[in-house]
Amino acid sequence: MYERPHEIERPVDESQDNFAFHPKNIYLSLLLFSLSMLFLAMTAAFVYTRIQSDLPPIRLPILFLANTVILLASSYTMVRARKAYLADDTGGYQRMLWFTFYLSLLFMVMQGIAWYQLFNQQIYITSDNSAGYLYVISALHFAHVIGGLPFLGLFLYRARKYMREPVSVLVYFSDPDKRLNLRLLTIYWHFLDALWIYLVVFFLINQLVWDYL
Repeated sequence: MYERPHEIERPVDESQDNFAFHPKNIYLSLLLFSLSMLFLAMTAAFVYTRIQSDLPPIRLPILFLANTVILLASSYTMVRARKAYLADDTGGYQRMLWFTFYLSLLFMVMQGIAWYQLFNQQIYITSDNSAGYLYVISALHFAHVIGGLPFLGLFLYRARKYMREPVSVLVYFSDPDKRLNLRLLTIYWHFLDALWIYLVVFFLINQLVWDYL
């Protein structure tokens, strides 16, 4: 691990003081708001369609719950990566980014297995509206996890490229734009985590209400 000389201080990052009004944060906020409205609309449409058709909700495979734990772990490693970056911990920073990347891949593999379990129960996207919404909603979330991987991969590539010599390490850790981008990526990862928890709880509540009634 390379450490910066104590006499060298980071340049003042004015964008951190105006983070809420930074263009990149505004773009991300609009994206997350749009995604929130999309998933809220789709889950509301699911309830309406299911009630109108008098269809029972699909029982979630246990792997949907396991994936919740995996995503929570990936959010934790992203937080650790950001803390390591702010502490100039090159080894910890790269290690936590790799953990996040591997956990995201594990999530996708487990989600594929969960869909396969539904297939084995002869529950397909065309089976009924209830199954169709479950597949579409979970697939949309899956797609946005995939969408975040290239950005995570870019951080890994740059960390490996620039964290080889003390001077390049100093430049990398002193770059306010990289700190901002890492902060935005961390927010996006937390959003995916929170969104998945909402979806799992939503489908479980639908299942419990149906069983109760």
